[in-house]
Amino acid sequence: MCVAGIRFVRTIDERQTTRDRLKPILRRNETMSQSLDVDKLEQEVKAVYRNVATEPDDEFHFEMGRPLAVRLGYPPADLDRIPEDALESFAGVGYHFDLADLQPGERVLDLGSGSGTDAFVAALHVGEAGSVTGLDMTDEQLAKARELRDATGMERVSFEKGYIEDLPFEDESFDVVISNGVINLSAEKDRVFEEVRRVLEPDGRLAISDIISEQRLAESIKTDADLWAACIGGAEQVDDYTSLIEMPGFDVTEVRENTEYEFTSEQAQGACQKYGVKSVSLAARK
Repeated sequence: MCVAGIRFVRTIDERQTTRDRLKPILRRNETMSQSLDVDKLEQEVKAVYRNVATEPDDEFHFEMGRPLAVRLGYPPADLDRIPEDALESFAGVGYHFDLADLQPGERVLDLGSGSGTDAFVAALHVGEAGSVTGLDMTDEQLAKARELRDATGMERVSFEKGYIEDLPFEDESFDVVISNGVINLSAEKDRVFEEVRRVLEPDGRLAISDIISEQRLAESIKTDADLWAACIGGAEQVDDYTSLIEMPGFDVTEVRENTEYEFTSEQAQGACQKYGVKSVSLAARK
């Protein structure tokens, strides 16, 4: 693993203790899930990202749009080749396509694909022989992404409705799974990574950007559906997050901080200052 530019490899003993280390985390998350209204959380998340799709000029806890994508590291040449209307609703938290190392002909799954920015970028990398599937639970995001796909003729990109904890795909259906600022929104991250491993081919790759915290969040934050929808309440500590990835059998190969990402609202900035909430990009292999 590489954290803050330092690369190291986990020993066998460290891998063997991952599941034991996760037991208190999973128990804590199970207790938290009992306190968190998961149905309310889903509705809050859908409401936020419905507005992201339909009213991108509204105020959110986070920045959006092409300037954000450029600052995070997206090559302008790639952004020039995807729909502008997708970019206006781009709400990613990092850049991980260098970690994904997409190759022509590969099959890619984008978890929480939103208006389609990352799916369209992925399509540029895999070419005509490849395919990209975006998965999202919000109807308005799916409608926007599909409309943009149809308008641009990117037939190798499809958008499906579903939940990242219960992927509607066959085993070993994809070569690479990507995701940007989405997995933190799930109250069942262990299930997410189990499902990701299931749908990946042997030696498949995972490349994601997400929100983590340096310190454990207060229970009042972790049980607040509004703060979850703002990409704050669901932030795990980075070691806990990587352990959740490793539990089903992934090897985490790199973790790096996205120093260019920042929240915009005072409430979100307060959490960043108090708990060290920030963005990272991670790579892992099945």
